[in-house]
Amino acid sequence: MAPSAAAPSLLLPLLFLALLHPAASASQHRHRFGAYLDAPSPDASEPPTIFFEVDRPIRPPRGSSSCSTLLLSGTFGATYGQPPVTAPYAPPACLGGGGALALAVLEWTADCRGRQFDRIFGVWLSSAELLRGCTAEPRPNGIHWSVSRDVTRYAVLLAEPGEIAVYLGNIVDNTYTGVYHANLTLHLYFHAAPPPQLQQQERADLIVSISRSLPLTDGQWFAIQNATDVQSKKLSIPSNTYRAVLEVFVSYHSDDEFWYTNPPNDYIEANKLSNIPGNGAFREVVARVDGEVVGAVWPFTVIYTGGVNPLLWRPITGIGSFNLPSYDIDITPFLGKLLDGKEHDFGFGVTNALDLWYIDANLHLWLDHKSDKTTGSLLSYDASGLDLNVNSEFTGLDGQFVTSAARHVSATGWVKSSYGEVTTTFYQRFSYENSNVFTKNGNVQIVNQTIDAKVWHFCQGYFFCVAL
Repeated sequence: MAPSAAAPSLLLPLLFLALLHPAASASQHRHRFGAYLDAPSPDASEPPTIFFEVDRPIRPPRGSSSCSTLLLSGTFGATYGQPPVTAPYAPPACLGGGGALALAVLEWTADCRGRQFDRIFGVWLSSAELLRGCTAEPRPNGIHWSVSRDVTRYAVLLAEPGEIAVYLGNIVDNTYTGVYHANLTLHLYFHAAPPPQLQQQERADLIVSISRSLPLTDGQWFAIQNATDVQSKKLSIPSNTYRAVLEVFVSYHSDDEFWYTNPPNDYIEANKLSNIPGNGAFREVVARVDGEVVGAVWPFTVIYTGGVNPLLWRPITGIGSFNLPSYDIDITPFLGKLLDGKEHDFGFGVTNALDLWYIDANLHLWLDHKSDKTTGSLLSYDASGLDLNVNSEFTGLDGQFVTSAARHVSATGWVKSSYGEVTTTFYQRFSYENSNVFTKNGNVQIVNQTIDAKVWHFCQGYFFCVAL
């Protein structure tokens, strides 16, 4: 039995100048002071400022050999609404050298000079997303930053020819002059000796993208625009699959960039506020297969590099802003329903969503190479629904809104393959508390939020029974 570790709680205390008075609410981005806000700037002739995100370092195994390959070099000027920058991908020659891959790292390095907002960007290989991040906001002397992401789990994609696509929607005009110059490099590290078979089984044999296909004038992510919007893709599962994990990428923008600060709609209507995002302060991403909930994502509260006040993120940016997290949902218990050779609908929606959320996913599949067909059955399943409560008290523009929510999803199923019969249980339990207090005639907002997300993965059977 291999239980996965529970995710830690997230506590988010924030103080905002809310600017909710009608005379000050022209901008829908009420918690952005904007790219025009600047501290005393260094002279333009000085060296660029190095920006960075504090993150766990990626350490290659001792004694490993390495090789590096430049995948793409691009300039992102007036790229908003334009097709992604693409380049053909060929597996680096070192992958065919006979060594066992120990680690693969995708490195994004970029620089920019001038004035510019933060921009979201995504990197896809053969339509499977590998990296999503936010750009740093430049300074007159220029900036430089880099992002490294462990992409070892995509080894099966890296071993085959494909196409790299990068979308960074940037706008350049007389005011916002910053142009981003970026390089994308793949670093590969190889074991000095063959790894144990268990380590080899941790990587999927097939990765199926659940995203939009090129050509596009946007990223390959789906755009979720409101609470009833569900984006989906139909696909079939190979008949010899014995394990399946859904990896979900999520980011939120525009009216929902600061969703955890949004007041309820009754407050907005009572005060006749305009251009103030509402729908309350709770959001969740719901993943469905053929209409049934298979899991949820309660996203980590990432504040982008221009969020609240850009001066907060110079030069150390917010956690997750350069390298947004992805979220795993183990759908192995449902394989008994998916191994029929038919197409099945994989869909995503966002509870209470306002415009705009970007969501896509990669389906990681493990295949039984000794058998043409596996079998399975769903033994138990419970997705009893979201428990959401909002306590709203206000007088005029001042008030307090307390939001609480809870959800759990659990599924148990067995799969029989040449490795034997394995029973898998995937369980999620979420709880949420959010307090929004408005004072000073609505011009000061205090937010306290806690998200407790616990995920368990249990299995009984053969050696591939590993934690997520």
